[in-house]
Amino acid sequence: MPTFVFTYRLNPGYTRTPESGAAWMSWFQGMGDHVADIGKPAVDASAVGNCGPDTHLGGYSLISAADLDEALALAKDCPGLARDGGVEVAQLGELPDAVRSGDQRS
Repeated sequence: MPTFVFTYRLNPGYTRTPESGAAWMSWFQGMGDHVADIGKPAVDASAVGNCGPDTHLGGYSLISAADLDEALALAKDCPGLARDGGVEVAQLGELPDAVRSGDQRS
């Protein structure tokens, strides 16, 4: 099953609370075996290039899903969405063998 990265884009005014933490954990538990790696929150961040002025990186998770449509369906209940945030969803690909082996000739 393909793996998708969910990157959480949070409103600059977003603050973590015990209630928000419980909402996030409930969402993760509801996804069950789809959660390949619960990920980590971003605690200190900056940006290079155009990363959008209205949100900041809140963290990431790795999610197993059959396809992009299923991954998007899983993302739609993210607690950050209720607080003007977003979720970027992307399928992770494989690196070419030459890159994984460190072959610089490619």
